[in-house]
Amino acid sequence: MKTKYIHLEPDWPTLRWATDELAVLIAETRHAQGRLLGRMEALGLRLCSEADLAVMTDEVVKSSAIEGEILDMQQVRSSLARRLGIDVGGAVPSPRAVDGIVEMMLDATRNFAQPLTPERLFGWHAALFPTGRSGMRKITVGAWRPAEAGPMQVVSGPIGRERVHFEAPDARRLAIEMDAFLEWFNASSAMDPVIKAGLAHFRFVTVHPFEDGNGRIARAIADMALACADGRPERFYSMSSQIEVERRTYYEVLEASQKGGLDITPWLKWFLECLGRALTRAETTLAAVLRKAHVWQRIGTAPVNERQRKVINRLLDGFEGRLTTSKYAKLTACSNDTALRDIQSLVAQGVLARNEGGGRSVSYRMLE
Repeated sequence: MKTKYIHLEPDWPTLRWATDELAVLIAETRHAQGRLLGRMEALGLRLCSEADLAVMTDEVVKSSAIEGEILDMQQVRSSLARRLGIDVGGAVPSPRAVDGIVEMMLDATRNFAQPLTPERLFGWHAALFPTGRSGMRKITVGAWRPAEAGPMQVVSGPIGRERVHFEAPDARRLAIEMDAFLEWFNASSAMDPVIKAGLAHFRFVTVHPFEDGNGRIARAIADMALACADGRPERFYSMSSQIEVERRTYYEVLEASQKGGLDITPWLKWFLECLGRALTRAETTLAAVLRKAHVWQRIGTAPVNERQRKVINRLLDGFEGRLTTSKYAKLTACSNDTALRDIQSLVAQGVLARNEGGGRSVSYRMLE
C-alpha cells in the first residue's frame, strides 16, 4: 500500500499539536533564551561581536555538514568577518560557494523583520548554487523545482534496494503550497515564536520546493524565526550545530512525522528539546570568547606586530597540532628567522611558552 504522506492529508497544512505537552518545554526554552541574551548584553559590543562571529561560523559550517558538505571553517569565518566588518587576524580568501551560504544566513538573521518572499528565497537558492549545479548534476536554480525533474524523493540504500524516506508534493502544487506557506510565515500571530520556528522548518522541508538545498534553507528560515523570537539579529546559539550532533534522530523524527497524520507534537517536542540543548551548548562558545578576551586583556599594550596578532588569534580560535617555527613562518608568509624572532618576543612577554621535550622539533603553547 502506498504510504500516505502528511501533505496528502485532506486538511494539510492545518497542523495540530498538544499544547499542554509542550508548555513546560516552551517556558524552559524561553527562560534559557532570556538568560543567555541577558548575559551577552552585559559583555558589551566587542565581545558580543566575537560571540556572534563564532556562532555564525559554526552555524554555516554545521548546516552544510548535516547535508554531507564539508566547508573550510577559516574560509567561512573570514567571509563572515568581512561582511560583518570585524577585523580578524588570519583572514583567508573564500570561494563563491562559501560566500553564497554566508550571504544567505546573514540575510535570514540580519533582516529577520523583512517579509519572506519567493524572490528572496530564489536569491538564497541561487547563492547556494552559483554554478547552477549540485555536484556534477545541473539543477534548476532560483526557481521552484520543475515537473520535468521528476518526483522529489529522499532515499537511502544501495541501487536496486533504495529505501524511500519521503516523497514531496508534486511540482505542479508548488506555487499554491509556497504561497500558503509564505502567507502564514509573514502573518502576525499570537503563536510563540519558537513554535513558529519549528513549524516553519517542518512545513518548508515537507513542501521541498527546490531541487536541492531544501534542508539548508529550512534551517535558515528557522534561524530567521528564532532571531525574531530573540528580537535581535546577532546569533549567540547555533541550532544547526546541535542538529548536526543529533543528525540521526533529526532525520528519524522528521520521517516519522511525515507519515503520522497532522499531529506533529513529537516533532515540536524534539525541536524544543534540541533548541534547549543548543542554548546550553552556547555556554561553551561564551567561555571561548571570554578566554580570548582575557588573553588580549593580559597582553594589553605590549607591542604585538600584525604577524603575531594573526598567530595569537589562530591559536585562540582553535589551532590544530602544535605551533612550531616552520608553521608560524608558513601561516604568516615570513622567513623562519623572522618567525623565530616573533616567537621569542612572545615568549619574553609571557604570551607563549616553550613545550617540554620535542627534540629538534621545538613547539610552543599559549599561556593563559
